[in-house]
Amino acid sequence: MHPTSHPHTAQRAAHRTPRTTRRRLAGAAAAVTAVVGLSTLTSPGAQAADNPYERGPAPTNASIEALRGSYSVSETTVSSLSVTGFGGGTIYYPSSTSDGTFGAIAVAPGFTAYQSSMAWLGPRLASQGFVVFTIDTNTTLDQPASRGDQLLAALDYLTERSSVRTRIDSSRLGVMGHSMGGGGTLEAAKDRPAIQAAIPLTPWNTDKTWPEVRTPTLVVGADGDTIAPVATHAEPFYTSLPSSTDRAYLELNSATHFSPNSSNTTIAKYSISWLKRFIDNDTRYEQFLCPIPRASLTIAEYRGNCPHNG
Repeated sequence: MHPTSHPHTAQRAAHRTPRTTRRRLAGAAAAVTAVVGLSTLTSPGAQAADNPYERGPAPTNASIEALRGSYSVSETTVSSLSVTGFGGGTIYYPSSTSDGTFGAIAVAPGFTAYQSSMAWLGPRLASQGFVVFTIDTNTTLDQPASRGDQLLAALDYLTERSSVRTRIDSSRLGVMGHSMGGGGTLEAAKDRPAIQAAIPLTPWNTDKTWPEVRTPTLVVGADGDTIAPVATHAEPFYTSLPSSTDRAYLELNSATHFSPNSSNTTIAKYSISWLKRFIDNDTRYEQFLCPIPRASLTIAEYRGNCPHNG
């Protein structure tokens, strides 16, 4: 046997290894461990494996307040003659398919209004990684319950018949609406609990209580609303939601009933965060919702449960 291969000889050789060499080896091993650990924590692949629905880069205040997100957007018009159950509309969607499928949102206008009144939300939300369908109703005089049914019909069309159906994950859907469309948003969430996010904007409804809703819901009111005053609409809608449901109440400062009808950074910022958090399960957006946002020049009041359950 070779002398250095004998166990006792090997032990003696180990004891003769200079301390500085042993320290260098230990330090190198620690450095390798640290680098491997850091790459595991920061690897996009590791994050994607944790949440396959994540879309787009890590968000910042600037990215969710921007007029456009990271996705380029295409759109297609849907004629009322080609659908049943609602009045057609416009679909806005990320142009690229390289990131796979996206969650989808149907958006309803208010009493006497058309989809054009909500058109600003289409490209703004789609550019953040959603398929967005701004719809016309069967008639401009349709009441909230009818608008809720029409939102559901629009979602069914999107996922089953539309030209972009293969771009949509049908298990990740949301609803939004303004005024009576906001009241319809609550109706849709009540009727279809599988919906993953609802955002009624300055909502109007004769039904003031919504204990049946299980969908994470962000109610947006306006402090200067004289058509659907928050005291008789948005606030009781919010407080009647079950405490077990993820819910929030955002009251816009120096705003009116029609504030959701034009580009609004505060509405966009919190809508994007809410939709990302609950449709995409993207906890990167939790930072904008919890802790509760403070009152500011644009926020009169914000209430909600934190941390979120979903």
